[in-house]
Amino acid sequence: MYTEAANERIEKLVVANASLVKKIALHIKGRLPDHVQLDDLIQAGMVGLIEAARNFDPTKGASFETYAGIRIQGAIIDETRRGDWVPRSVHRNARLISQAIEKIEQETGRDAQPQEVADALGVSLDDYWKMSADVNSGHIFELDQDDARQWEENTAGDEDQFTSQQVEQDKFKQALAEAIKTLPEREKLVLALYYDEELNLKEIGAVLGVSESRVSQIMNQTALRLRARLKGW
Repeated sequence: MYTEAANERIEKLVVANASLVKKIALHIKGRLPDHVQLDDLIQAGMVGLIEAARNFDPTKGASFETYAGIRIQGAIIDETRRGDWVPRSVHRNARLISQAIEKIEQETGRDAQPQEVADALGVSLDDYWKMSADVNSGHIFELDQDDARQWEENTAGDEDQFTSQQVEQDKFKQALAEAIKTLPEREKLVLALYYDEELNLKEIGAVLGVSESRVSQIMNQTALRLRARLKGW
């Protein structure tokens, strides 16, 4: 049972970090189908924040914001998975597209072009863009969920296991960084504007002089290319 002092500490942490929930929910919402409600994501994120406040151990070395961010993301991702809104066809298309990109790039030694991928799949370019949009709207990188599981295992006290997983996590991040370096310049720029500068698609379009829908296509193609190049992970 929580003491009055513990309850007060939890309440203060939740109030002080409530804005973090909305920030993370908005970030994830941008990668989900339109019918997914932001309020549902925020509600799930608040559950994660409360759990984080209850379970946070400052002796583990990370700040509460870092720990809470991982738990909030994990709670939101779990909520989207429970919704079961990703059809099997989307997972199948993700695999087929990644395989096509990988095969083209291995055979040509250069970046696969969208039309080439469409041809390899036997679909029109328009249909390919629709497929890529569906795949990416139905996908959230597993990195966030892995982080959440690592924290849970760490707080359970298995330090050796956590250290081993953290090493693997660091290796993946390094592999991702190296894969990003190999992207076409425009795709690297779009990623930088979106993740580093935190511009939305409309703002990125203004920078590049293209439409918002074209930026979305570039983002989708970039995600699929990275997925193909990180297949081993």
